[in-house]
Amino acid sequence: MSWLFAQEAVIETVATRVRFEVSPETAWNLIMFYEEVPGRPPFLLRVFMPCPVRTEGTKTGVGATIRCIYKGGDLVKRITAIQPPCLIRFEVTDQCLGIEGCVVARGGSYMIERNGDGADIVLTTRYSAYLHPRFLWNPLEKLVTGQLHRHILNGMRSSRSEISCDVRLPAERPPIPERY
Repeated sequence: MSWLFAQEAVIETVATRVRFEVSPETAWNLIMFYEEVPGRPPFLLRVFMPCPVRTEGTKTGVGATIRCIYKGGDLVKRITAIQPPCLIRFEVTDQCLGIEGCVVARGGSYMIERNGDGADIVLTTRYSAYLHPRFLWNPLEKLVTGQLHRHILNGMRSSRSEISCDVRLPAERPPIPERY
């Protein structure tokens, strides 16, 4: 069985784009205030990895940590870049999902791009892959990761009515007056 596992990991990246019929600002709010992943995950997602349940923590600034809870485990993300209403980038600081011998998440991002009168959200995941031969495992990993992305993004779409889309972006802080 050891021939299935690489001595060194291969870094892979999967990006999934989903169109939302909302403004980029509303799409930003969907990402910022989204916590629970509703609905039943697709079959391949249920078979090959733990299913996402909810998140805990805030996504409001660089250094913030978010715990993503899955059935049977969790992972912890730390925000590394935030540019409202366009980008949230994160690194995975801890993963305990029971799949670490196969795949370990390293980081990713949510990017929001204006698309006409709507917005596209691009969810990207970067991970270390250990299974070989790569020509066999790579397509399956990309398929399952894409299903995970769509499940999360469709959950955001369905929870849109529960999330107040009137929430505004954080106002810039007024300058601190100089003291003489």
